[in-house]
Amino acid sequence: MFCSKAQEHGVAIGRYVIMPDHVHLFAAFPIAGIGLPSWIQSLRTVVGKRLLRLEIPKPHWQEGFFDHLLRSHESYAQKWDYVRLNPVRAKLCQTPEAWPYQGEIAAIRLH
Repeated sequence: MFCSKAQEHGVAIGRYVIMPDHVHLFAAFPIAGIGLPSWIQSLRTVVGKRLLRLEIPKPHWQEGFFDHLLRSHESYAQKWDYVRLNPVRAKLCQTPEAWPYQGEIAAIRLH
């Protein structure tokens, strides 16, 4: 829900993979408007509150986050291929398609 509503702030969340201990999000942010650090903090707040309601104790997040700037369609495709194989490399499934915690919220077009 949070990622779907991001579009109201000019943020597009493209493909994602949710792993047991981390998440990969492909996102596009507007030149003017909310930035990645602020958006990540909001995401952590919203998800953290939900986890507490589910009685999942803290800590939910490690300090900081890793980001990588994609500059071309080729780079997006290469990074997606790497990310979608994470569950296979972690021996959580046999094929990337078998991992149920992945998808795409909005198509991100790189120019």
